[in-house]
Amino acid sequence: MVYLPIFIVFYLIGGIFLSELPLAAVDRIIRKSGAGRVSEDAVQSLADVLEEYGIKLSRKAAEFSNHAGRKTITAADINLAVKGQ
Repeated sequence: MVYLPIFIVFYLIGGIFLSELPLAAVDRIIRKSGAGRVSEDAVQSLADVLEEYGIKLSRKAAEFSNHAGRKTITAADINLAVKGQ
């Protein structure tokens, strides 16, 4: 399997960032904050931001697990990555 950097994938699909997060779940997150109505653009925008943040966090967590000599990312790695942000 070939993994491409996110900016290459972004370019290959014509500049449209396709989020892997379910939009209905992102919509619920926005509504839990107290929003009565939410536009589709707002949901897609938050999904893009959350996914980008998740990717950065996961990369940092992977560095921690590699440094510890593990292939498996643990909750402790994620928590360390969050504290380092």
